[in-house]
Amino acid sequence: MTTELRVLDPSEWDRWFGVLELAFGGVPEAPEARQLWRDLTEFDRFLGAWDGDLCVGTAGAFTFRLTVPGGASVPAGGVTMVSVAGTHRRRGILTSMMRRQLDDLRAAGEPLAVLTASEPEIYGRFGYGVGAYAVRGTIDTTRVRLTVPEGTDGVSLRMADPAESSAVCEAVHTKLVPLRPGMLARRPGWEREPLLDPPGDREGASALLCVLAERGGEVVGFAHYAIRPEWAPAGSGGSVNVRRLMGLDPAAEAALWRFLCSVDLTSSVRFRGRPVDDGWQHLVSDVRRCEPTLRDALHVRLVEVGAALEARTYQAPVDVVFEVEDAFCPWNAGRWRLTGDAKGATCVRTGDAPDLALSVRELGAAYLGGTSLVSLASAGRVRGLREGALVEASVAFGSPVAPWLPHGF
Repeated sequence: MTTELRVLDPSEWDRWFGVLELAFGGVPEAPEARQLWRDLTEFDRFLGAWDGDLCVGTAGAFTFRLTVPGGASVPAGGVTMVSVAGTHRRRGILTSMMRRQLDDLRAAGEPLAVLTASEPEIYGRFGYGVGAYAVRGTIDTTRVRLTVPEGTDGVSLRMADPAESSAVCEAVHTKLVPLRPGMLARRPGWEREPLLDPPGDREGASALLCVLAERGGEVVGFAHYAIRPEWAPAGSGGSVNVRRLMGLDPAAEAALWRFLCSVDLTSSVRFRGRPVDDGWQHLVSDVRRCEPTLRDALHVRLVEVGAALEARTYQAPVDVVFEVEDAFCPWNAGRWRLTGDAKGATCVRTGDAPDLALSVRELGAAYLGGTSLVSLASAGRVRGLREGALVEASVAFGSPVAPWLPHGF
């Protein structure tokens, strides 16, 4: 490889971002989107691969803290904006960027790396496993009824300007972050991301709308959405396109769903990126007519196996020795004894006989409690070496709530 890999200089950002845009189809981002991503760029954590004066590869990492089972907030590098120019593929550029990123994360003391993947098959070979899934669907509001919980009628709703209500919506998000694995505590500036609404990206829908849920004068939830009108000879058939919906309790969330399902001149509510255990599935009268579809969301990579496994708690007592394979980060390879429960954990090197054998990719998939080790074993990706160890570890790694990534990065 003759390319040079170096930290991105602010003067190079426009050329660098242009390479990224071309790799993702060549359609330029709207000016407001481009400005937001430049403002959020942490230049000391972004890399460019250069062939002379030509940028041929891009990769970056945002500084996040990831909620893990037990509620701890763990430093995690949010890998993002990865691309290689079509003219420079199969030269090792992607591998060199992934190598540099993981080395840098390790040096910075970040035990986890996370990403969302445009093509999921790319990142498994670098040790990433799918740690959280998401659901998309469409509620046919002409055929589906909602049954809401007690207390829903005590929630009042009001329309609000999305920008003017940004602070109260962000406060709701912040209160929810510690309650569910997979959610990210973000640096200042990220509150602008939910408001990004370029007219060219609306596909016939309205500008971004916001409805607030309140109880006793306090905001307890919100929904960001748009309305896409549609008319046919038989009448209206528009859709409500949900961008984000969050509530601090079941009644607040139910009030928001009920409102969205009753918007005039619409016949469907479309949503994506919802947690797999989301409450709407139990509010609707016919989940089949909502066409739920599962999709990978957050990919997780353990940068430091010992530190990462110690950072979370376990919902049942566990004492198990893992034989870990990690060709890309060999400092993780070998045997680790994990001992833990709901109060805490230790994970240290050991020479004891292994109970389970797996790669770091499977540890990433199971880490947030959304994918069971038993499920991975059914595909041959985890091997039990001691009777009972697989079930013991699988139960311990679980989470009472599914992991969820409510936004991309």
